[in-house]
Amino acid sequence: MQYNFEWDPAKARENLRKHRVSFERAAQVFLDPNMVSIYDEEHSEEEERWDTLGMDRNHVLLVVVHTFEEIDSENATVRLISTRKVTKHEERQYHAGEMP
Repeated sequence: MQYNFEWDPAKARENLRKHRVSFERAAQVFLDPNMVSIYDEEHSEEEERWDTLGMDRNHVLLVVVHTFEEIDSENATVRLISTRKVTKHEERQYHAGEMP
C-alpha cells in the first residue's frame, strides 16, 4: 500500500514541542511490517480515528493517532493527528502483536 501523508502544520509544531516527535518521523511507522493498528472508537465521533504502534527508522517505538482513507486498492491518505513514544504497556502489546 502506498501512503500519502497530510497534517496540520501548527499541530505538527505543537506535537514536536510537547512530545519531541515530528510527524515526518511518525510517518516512518507505516513502513514497519509489524505495525499494529486499532480503531479508536472512543475518539471517532466526528471521523474514524486509528491508533497505530510501530517502529521508526531508528527502531524507536511510536504510537500514531491518525485517520485513514483508502483511495483505491493500492493508495491511501493518512492524516496524522498526534504521535508520541509508546508507554511500557504499549511496548509489551506491540511485541506480543496485540492491541486491546
